[in-house]
Amino acid sequence: MDFVLAIVVGLFIATGSYFLLSRSLIRMLLGLTVFGNGVNLLIFTAGRLTREVAPIVPTGLDQPDGPIANPLPQALILTAIVIGFAMFSFLLVLAYRAYQSLDADNTDTMRVAEPEDSPRPPLSY
Repeated sequence: MDFVLAIVVGLFIATGSYFLLSRSLIRMLLGLTVFGNGVNLLIFTAGRLTREVAPIVPTGLDQPDGPIANPLPQALILTAIVIGFAMFSFLLVLAYRAYQSLDADNTDTMRVAEPEDSPRPPLSY
């Protein structure tokens, strides 16, 4: 089972990297999302896939009496999913706004839209 998940993680990360190298903003955004899902699956797989019981301590004991599942990878993945969704939503709105103002989804076309004689930032303060 770990071998199958390792292949799936590799496919997710490879697909995400391929989409990130695209010129389209939407493909780049989807690539970032697929890449993040691959990393989440990697963390989940690294946390050892077991069919242990939930990490709940019975009443009257200081610690569980048998083997339990590790809750740390699950908490990390849950946090990463929430942060990833917030980032996806923000970047989707940002890409839509850039498309509205520049009429372009291609990053090369967006670069051409910048004025050439724009002021440069100060070199020092």
